[in-house]
Amino acid sequence: MDLFEHAARQTIETPLADRMRPRRLEDFVGQSQAVGEGSLIRQILSAERLFSLILWGPPGSGKTTLARLVAGAKQARFIEFSAVLSGVKDIRRVIAEARRERDFHHRRTILFVDEIHRFNKAQQDAFLHHVETGLITLIGATTENPSFEVIPALMSRCRVILLKSHTDEDLKIILKQALTDLERGLGRDELAITPEALDFLVRAADGDARRALNSLEMAASLRAAADPASGGAGAPIDIPVLEAAFQKKALRYDKSGEEHFNLISALHKSLRGSDADAALYWLARMLTAGEDPLYIARRMVRFASEDIGLADPQALTVALNAMEAFRFLGRPEGELALAQAAVYLATAPKSNRIYRAYQEAARTAEAHGSLPVPLHIRNAPTALMKSVGYGRGYRYAHDYREAYTAQDYLPESLRGTVFYRPADRGYEKEVKRRLDRWRALAAGVDAGQPPPGRQGPADGDASA
Repeated sequence: MDLFEHAARQTIETPLADRMRPRRLEDFVGQSQAVGEGSLIRQILSAERLFSLILWGPPGSGKTTLARLVAGAKQARFIEFSAVLSGVKDIRRVIAEARRERDFHHRRTILFVDEIHRFNKAQQDAFLHHVETGLITLIGATTENPSFEVIPALMSRCRVILLKSHTDEDLKIILKQALTDLERGLGRDELAITPEALDFLVRAADGDARRALNSLEMAASLRAAADPASGGAGAPIDIPVLEAAFQKKALRYDKSGEEHFNLISALHKSLRGSDADAALYWLARMLTAGEDPLYIARRMVRFASEDIGLADPQALTVALNAMEAFRFLGRPEGELALAQAAVYLATAPKSNRIYRAYQEAARTAEAHGSLPVPLHIRNAPTALMKSVGYGRGYRYAHDYREAYTAQDYLPESLRGTVFYRPADRGYEKEVKRRLDRWRALAAGVDAGQPPPGRQGPADGDASA
């Protein structure tokens, strides 16, 4: 069935998510980076030539809708093809149909392959030649990184367009349009939804427009069933209706209100207090209630520096890796990476000395203004700079015992100032030992001498 047959067969029994697909690019909500002015999609629609595309993005981000919009704008035959249900025999049939369309009707064929990452190499090879010759224009949709799942020969013939999860505001616009649209939406039912229910519906959809619309349609059916006389037009869709639709409770949560800050504070303090169980609980509370997982990940990255620091330098790496793992995996698999990081951070040795040291250094820098850089640690790439003292007297640390020699690096008015005072815990204990040693050397206990037969770079060497 092609695009035009599909549109003709739409009835009220067609799922709401399918009925509400935009018919024009101007009606597409969100994804400005992919469909906005100057985007590749816009260029394709305004040009005569049609490129093969791979649309890479999470579920419900608009991949199928964009493929249909491109086909409609180009007046092309649009064939939907499932990589899960189809094999090489089906590909050959589609190729034969495309050849007939070209030869007898002078009409292009766009082959839309959903979940193209599920095609094996033989299946991808089967239509590679026909993509190359232009018999078919391929638009593949995938939730997986196409660099790993699509063969290089096919990747080189396709333009990749990255789509993102819809924002909360995008989903609210889409849902409100569905509630008011008289032709394709629920406008004739005169349904309303409470602000709290709309927020819950958006959080539960987690950026997936299809899930949001399917859930709204289910909630509308439940409301109508509860009040057959009015068809649901009386009472609005509220939290209890959505709880019944989702078969789960709507946890009390407001991303912009007090509860948002209460819960992130609870997680932060549980991590600081080394309570892994509480950290897991508050993490789960926020994720279940619809908090942005990357917001939580960013807070854990901050925690790794603020409350652990050099007591365990690996903590920052763990937090960053968890954030990247979630970006790669998405939900729900990526939540486990956040849980692993939370337990690691909670059980790591704690030190806030880096945090305090930086705060003190920042206050000092602000209070003293633009103090001049000492001459001896300035680079001197020109003769003029050398003549006025740039780099004069600089000692190259690697030419001294322990790669250390006592010299001043702070501005003259701040010499002797100490910002960082390491704790005697975890790896910071080793850092403290080193600093104590170097500070003793700086105090003149043992200034260190260059080893025999070695010289450092000349004073003022720009590479030093």
